[in-house]
Amino acid sequence: MVYDWFNRSAAPQNPQDPQPEQAAEPPAQDEAPAAPTPAAAEPSDIDQDALDWARQAYARLKAQQEAQKQEAAAAEPQPEPTPPAELTSEPEPVVAPELDPVQAVQTSEPVTGLSLLEQAAAQRAQRQQEQLERAIETPAAPVEPTPAATDEAAPSLGDFDEDFTWSAEVLAAQGRQLSDISLEEIDWLGRLRRGMEKTRQGFVTQLLDTLGDDPLTPEVLDDLESLLLRADVGVQATDQVLEALRKRLNEEVVEPEEGIRFLKDQLKGLLDQPIKASGTALLAPERGRLNVWLMVGVNGVGKTTTLGKLANLAIRSGYSCLIAAADTFRAAAVQQVQVWGERSGVTVVSNPSANADPAAVVYDAIGAAQAKGTDLVLVDTAGRLQTKHNLMEELTKVRRIVDKLAPDAEVQSLLVLDASQGQNGLKQAMAFAQAAGLTGVVLTKLDGSSRGGVALAVSSEAGLPIRFIGAGEGIRDLRPFNSFEFVEALLAK
Repeated sequence: MVYDWFNRSAAPQNPQDPQPEQAAEPPAQDEAPAAPTPAAAEPSDIDQDALDWARQAYARLKAQQEAQKQEAAAAEPQPEPTPPAELTSEPEPVVAPELDPVQAVQTSEPVTGLSLLEQAAAQRAQRQQEQLERAIETPAAPVEPTPAATDEAAPSLGDFDEDFTWSAEVLAAQGRQLSDISLEEIDWLGRLRRGMEKTRQGFVTQLLDTLGDDPLTPEVLDDLESLLLRADVGVQATDQVLEALRKRLNEEVVEPEEGIRFLKDQLKGLLDQPIKASGTALLAPERGRLNVWLMVGVNGVGKTTTLGKLANLAIRSGYSCLIAAADTFRAAAVQQVQVWGERSGVTVVSNPSANADPAAVVYDAIGAAQAKGTDLVLVDTAGRLQTKHNLMEELTKVRRIVDKLAPDAEVQSLLVLDASQGQNGLKQAMAFAQAAGLTGVVLTKLDGSSRGGVALAVSSEAGLPIRFIGAGEGIRDLRPFNSFEFVEALLAK
């Protein structure tokens, strides 16, 4: 089943798929009651309700997985049994050259005196000898694994553990129905939670220690300010959060649990603000129209890798895609893009000559996409420092080519940022926003950094919407950004 990640919706459900009430519960779990609506639940009941919902979700996904395995097994063609050659061989005239030379020497009986079984055995030995001689004359080339063979396997349902429970709770809290969730989403949320582990260890532990068990006080807010700044949340975002908390403290007593919920709401609001201002809640290629996404950023942030993952995401979501290898200055950049294209079955347009004009590559890619009716063209641009004016001008030239050849195309300019760079990444975003007309940010390497808070700084200070986040090295470790899921992963206990 194709899952459209750009719309967070599954394909129409097969009526033959098992329904929740038909699914068996996971081992060692009692039958769960019908899942309540999370939005209407009381705070004291949310945890138990979410756990019941998670049990039903696990049971349903497990039943679906078993049904898919049975369908796959039934669809495999069954090999027909081959009767023994001794019983099926027709008697044929046997001439001397068809006999195995070794057997011809060892036997003293004339050819015409061989029985049918002996004739069949001689023929089999002769065929084996011929195959062996051909193998020696033309040795088989060593089989190398194809890129597709090294790709990640489709997600499978694991144990009913903490990762699954947390992922299901996050989906339930967004008002998702049991019939809507997919194993793809469960798998991604688990990856995101694990990828944010370093940021969470350096943030949540200190946050809980700072809040303690007593109501919030002005002194606690001072400690929280220092904590947010160390997590690279940024000065502007920190001031906005603390101002809202101080206003809340002036109105009522705030308990620690309520303080965390309020903090989550504030952080989510900061991340959502530029997304709402853009008018596009979730960036997705428009059907029936050419979409061109320019990937920009400095060297070393994972720009080409991110482009390859985006191509894979588009293919998995049912879009046609094409890659323009316009990073013609970096050594082996084109070859790297081609490997990513092969992994996802995406055509790569490139120029084999050294130091080719990037704009010429984009010109060819746009023409090919228009001829084929392609949905999405991903352009890999050369990495550049934000202080290099001439390289920034190269981006402007590429953009002019796109506007000239495809004036009706939907063009996006996405900045790839390395989360581990912290405030330096924010400076890059500010500079690129002025020179390249950015429309969004892709935040990568969240799994290798304790600075996941830079997402808030980019949103509040650069005013750029975060469109995609990467939380791992795998091809499935890049997904559209969801502020609720990000904050929950950031502040998960």
